[in-house]
Amino acid sequence: MVTSIKPKEATAIVNSLIGGVVPKIGVQHIAVGRNEEINAFVSSLEDVKNGHSIVKFWIGDFGSGKSFMLHLLNTVALKQKFVIANGDFTPENRLYSNDGKSVLLYSAIMNNLAIQTKPEGGALPILLQKWIEGVMSKTAKANGIALTEITQEQYLPLVQENIMETINELSDVGAYDFGTVIMKYYEGFINSDENLKKFALKWLKGEYKTKTEARAELGIREIINDHNYYDMLKNFCKLFVSMGYSGFMINLDEAINLYKIQNSGTREKNYEKILTIYNDCLQGKVENLFFNFAGTKDFLENPRRGLFSYNALKTRLETNRFETLEMRDFAQPVIKLRPLDHNEVYVLLKNLQTIFDQNYKVVSPIVDSDIQIFMEEIYNKPGASEFLTPREVTRDFLNILNLLRQNPNLDKNTLFKELIISDERQDNDLSYLDSIEEF
Repeated sequence: MVTSIKPKEATAIVNSLIGGVVPKIGVQHIAVGRNEEINAFVSSLEDVKNGHSIVKFWIGDFGSGKSFMLHLLNTVALKQKFVIANGDFTPENRLYSNDGKSVLLYSAIMNNLAIQTKPEGGALPILLQKWIEGVMSKTAKANGIALTEITQEQYLPLVQENIMETINELSDVGAYDFGTVIMKYYEGFINSDENLKKFALKWLKGEYKTKTEARAELGIREIINDHNYYDMLKNFCKLFVSMGYSGFMINLDEAINLYKIQNSGTREKNYEKILTIYNDCLQGKVENLFFNFAGTKDFLENPRRGLFSYNALKTRLETNRFETLEMRDFAQPVIKLRPLDHNEVYVLLKNLQTIFDQNYKVVSPIVDSDIQIFMEEIYNKPGASEFLTPREVTRDFLNILNLLRQNPNLDKNTLFKELIISDERQDNDLSYLDSIEEF
């Protein structure tokens, strides 16, 4: 039952699902059939709060709810005072590269930083300002300076010294440059120099293409690149925890794009990076870090191109052999998302109708029996068992509600009969990749 939904959330849900994407906010109002997964995730969050680090792989078919699951995890983690970030693998974004593709993924992560007060992303300036204010307060207290005076220019070197000292305590790799850039941001903050703040943010987000450009604008000789971006993510994790946050959670979706890398050597290097992250997290080399990867069964299990083609990952990610459909193991690294059953889809559609009606302030001419007829029609169509996904079901249902809202004289049963099933899987069949000659 949907209760206390905000108008902004209702609009985001309706517009996003009609557009075939997952809404960034309000997903908790349409979450059905995932209670066990969420309960296990909450338990994992507690472990990360206590200093552990975790990697999870969320595996399912196209349209099965992987992206939805990640957004739902975001909602839960934000309430637990985590800093979160989302990034999608694309042909131009990956974990390993020598031509800027990895730092592009890093930049996407940094641009999407979110906290509970700014869940839509873009929280890096807020986080930096909060941390700097904490250092200023600490500096003022340690030196007997009034908080109202610590921002004066005469105390700039003193605060900068404490910034660098604190960064050195937090960071293992790249601490000098990391701390220097944050000092530059502080200098711009105190002197109301928006350009200096902009340049510092540009560096921290990995947006400098050359060292020459960074040196000209910031006086910094190094930049964040394909080879050191992971160290910077770990530095930021420590920074966030030092501010009082529970940890740093990074969600990486569309992992099928790693599977699609045609060059076997490059693909293996990306899997090797996943192995590094996995080992760092599970062996206790990093603290308070949570990585979630979302991908298809092919991405995980394909013996030629998937993670299972890399033996060190295969041995770590094979499913608990004692697990059954009735006995699930949610503590293992790989969580396979089962399809929603018909009862769960029915509850989802009921919730969506309530949200739709609240959003448009209407009463839809759809009753419970109509939802059942809609489901019978769509699930009995040719190809439904093979191709039908929750994404297509919800989009068709909302499209019908929209037509009925704008055309009250339409016959809903006629619309139900016009439903068709299409194959929404990317590239329809990925098996052809196995036969492509690799160079």
